[in-house]
Amino acid sequence: MESIILNLINKDKFGGNMEKLEVLKEVFGFSSFREGQEDLIDNILNGRDTLGIMPTGAGKSMCYQLPALMLEGITLVVSPLISLMKDQVNSLIEQGINAAYLNSSLSISQFNKVLDNARENKYKIIYIAPERLLTDEFLSFIQAVKVSMITIDEAHCVSQWGQDFRPSYLRILNFINRFNERPIVSAFTATATSQVKEDIIEQLGLYNPYVLTTGFDRKNLYFSVEKPVDKFSTLLEYINKNKQKCGIVYCSTRKTVDEVCRKLNEVGLNATKYHSGLSDDERRENQDAFIYDKCNIIVATNAFGMGIDKSNVSFVIHYNMPKNIESYYQEAGRAGRDGEPADCILLYGGQDVITNQFLIDQPNGNEMLDEETMLAVKEKDRELLRIMTYYCHTKECLRAYILNYFGEETSGSCGNCSSCNTEFNLEDITVEAQKILSCIIRANERFGIKMIIDILRGSKGQRLLSYNLNKLSTYGIMSGVSEKKIREIINFLILEEYIYITKDQFPVIKCTKKASEILFDGKRVNMKVNKLEESSKGSWLSKSKPMDTQIDDGLFELLRALRNKIATATHVPAYIVFADAALRDMCIKMPTNDEEFLLVSGVGQAKLLKYGKDFIGAINEYKQNNV
Repeated sequence: MESIILNLINKDKFGGNMEKLEVLKEVFGFSSFREGQEDLIDNILNGRDTLGIMPTGAGKSMCYQLPALMLEGITLVVSPLISLMKDQVNSLIEQGINAAYLNSSLSISQFNKVLDNARENKYKIIYIAPERLLTDEFLSFIQAVKVSMITIDEAHCVSQWGQDFRPSYLRILNFINRFNERPIVSAFTATATSQVKEDIIEQLGLYNPYVLTTGFDRKNLYFSVEKPVDKFSTLLEYINKNKQKCGIVYCSTRKTVDEVCRKLNEVGLNATKYHSGLSDDERRENQDAFIYDKCNIIVATNAFGMGIDKSNVSFVIHYNMPKNIESYYQEAGRAGRDGEPADCILLYGGQDVITNQFLIDQPNGNEMLDEETMLAVKEKDRELLRIMTYYCHTKECLRAYILNYFGEETSGSCGNCSSCNTEFNLEDITVEAQKILSCIIRANERFGIKMIIDILRGSKGQRLLSYNLNKLSTYGIMSGVSEKKIREIINFLILEEYIYITKDQFPVIKCTKKASEILFDGKRVNMKVNKLEESSKGSWLSKSKPMDTQIDDGLFELLRALRNKIATATHVPAYIVFADAALRDMCIKMPTNDEEFLLVSGVGQAKLLKYGKDFIGAINEYKQNNV
């Protein structure tokens, strides 16, 4: 297998674009590049630092793996998680590429063996944890080998303004500066605001980098926000309607993970769980059970999932609201990596905001930051939480809300989210808005949302009475309106920028200048209200759009069974052998010989040699019996 790779990267054999495209097809099994890949690869091969911001499933790894094969020396890939490294290395080996990883899962002898093999030029790509970069053994090793490129995967982890800051990533620049001959530096992430992007460039010391953002939209994902009275019943209803599908259920706390997983198992569903409170062995066993398709549901905190390439995840359900849009989009993006329709559903409850505020105020492992910076980070986290909360309340297109957050212009209607697929009536809320705004002003803009609601509804709470707020003229003027309805109107007024929430640790609600349009200028205010709010219960379930191409389900299941048999025998996840997308392409093209099999997306020379005979034989036999 190694000879195939060595021949492909022989510069005397191919030239210019042919060399690049030949490697793409012969090694990785693709006949053309996806959006942005070629530009990033060309800049790397020309020796330029790069930063690629590409959505999950857009093919970021190709942008550094392909040039790694064509560059003279070794490429080091800095990666944050053991599971991510293992997944990527297994995939490379399946494609005939010699690769290895260095992390805490290896014994000392295993670690040294990898270094010995690398000194003998047995690897083109080595994945390494950031904590290992500055160890004496590794610093000695890099003096003895040619390192052509350093790639930082999940590069947003280097930014304290990102959703997953890891202090260990701050060591990377120190490591890069140890080289007498500086390697090319490339960095990749799925999500980054302009602030995070600038921070990545600065913290990694990227020199005049080529920066490319391909766009954040993933059209195959269906987005939905629901506000169920009983979250578990809603979750169970969805899973029962999609029993054959594979999915992730994210919860904000370990306790909720344990509870939800237990309840799912009690009703006979095959679910496992993942969070940092489990032992290393239990986490590994549970993750493997999900990845190897031994169970089709995993309930997890956000400790699970970064870099997991499992391609057949058909749904991601957030049982609790995440703390920011970046986290939500990354976690939701673990669905539909194969390009197939997938559901991203958020089950919102008011308690989610309180839980996230509590988590933000806890020590979070950022002890390397000084106190002033730490306070600034927490303030930023609270602002991001507010933006996430507004997402849960908007009646406008959910996809547009997410994409606009990342600075991407949209048409404002996607036709593939719960807002776009819901029929609304326009309700005149001018009088209600005037009452709410008047109450905020008469309370001297000193209180939060809950207290304003209590005043309007005439609560007799001790704290309210102690401030003599029952003496206000607005006390009790909305006593006949439910707390839920008033809160909904307040959220609407926030979204429309008539009022705002301060950024303090204990935020209060204040009016903007725009509020005078309602109070004094006679402006009418209309709010969208779900036309079928009660009768449509459950109608949101699995509304993701079907794919246009129809395939033979019998052949697809036959090929899936063959793939699973091979995966079990070789002890790798099924999607490492072939992704579902490759199996579907086989069903469409029905290859009957080696040449036709190489035309299947994702089939290169290595996979032809390994699996061609078995899959071609299965397809030919199926055609004889069924066509």
